[in-house]
Amino acid sequence: MYGKAFAPEYQGALTTLSVNSSLTDVLTEGIDKLREAERSGHPAEAARCGLAVAEAYRRLGKVREADQAWKASYRTAREAGDTAAMAWALWSGGTLARQRGAFPLAWRLLGLAAELGEQAGDIVCRGYSLAGLAETGRIQGDYAAVGRLHEQLLAEARRRGEARHTVWALEGIAQMHRNTGDYDRAYTLFEEAAEIAERAEDTRGHAWALRGLADILSVRDKNTGKALELLSRAETGCRAMNLSSALAYNHKMQGNVLHRAGRHEEARQMYELALTEFRAMSEPRGEALARLGLAKSRARLDRTHAETTAELTALASSLEGSGLKHVQRLVTRAQEEFAREAEAVR
Repeated sequence: MYGKAFAPEYQGALTTLSVNSSLTDVLTEGIDKLREAERSGHPAEAARCGLAVAEAYRRLGKVREADQAWKASYRTAREAGDTAAMAWALWSGGTLARQRGAFPLAWRLLGLAAELGEQAGDIVCRGYSLAGLAETGRIQGDYAAVGRLHEQLLAEARRRGEARHTVWALEGIAQMHRNTGDYDRAYTLFEEAAEIAERAEDTRGHAWALRGLADILSVRDKNTGKALELLSRAETGCRAMNLSSALAYNHKMQGNVLHRAGRHEEARQMYELALTEFRAMSEPRGEALARLGLAKSRARLDRTHAETTAELTALASSLEGSGLKHVQRLVTRAQEEFAREAEAVR
């Protein structure tokens, strides 16, 4: 049985904030409480308020401000001798590093966060940090390396009855099944995640689960209408909380669904919107996926084979050394597909 979702990253004077609080509200209140703690000479409280500020900035796509905020939170926590707060700050920094595509740094910071969380006896921070490591590997496409860790974290979250973390793990495992072609298993897991998230009032988790369901309905069942309906529902939740990253991925998925349905001009527009959003938040994985979708939709509209080939070659080149193995595989697949088409019309 799962309880209502909560946000453990909202600490100190900010524990009253909901997991579904608008990020602009979190940022405003977080900065107010941070300044109050600083004026009162309470570094431990300042560190914990600073964590919420860092996370709000990160989720709003304000990378530079988020980077400054998590580092300030860590320094303040260290000054206060608060090991758990130091661990949470490192978790935030590692999560930001992953978002920016700095994967080696993400591995290092999240690993340190897990160690410090365990030292401090903060099992939630340890769990979130290990989850961050698992997600980093999954995003890079190293499924074999992190699949077991996802399953371990899912089991732990189920035992604790922690809805938000259970939803995260279910969605991560589902995405790996989807990417390896097991659509039925992926759909079942996304469906469970959506149900748990909805009951727990976890708007963010619910939006990501709906996005996963829409993807499967589109690629497996060719049910474009239902897929777009689910994505529209998810977009409403993303906008209510100002979830910049989730909204950009939602728009990218809308592009995918429209492209599969042969609605290439609409797809092009959605990919262009997503690309602008990803670039605004310095999100290289999302940017690469949007560029790929844009190249594919343009190819069906007005691009020659030569222009499409050049566009995909440039994208492949930009991904060299990025660590984004799954995205690289998708680009290679697209290159091969268009090469076959070009050969067929000769």
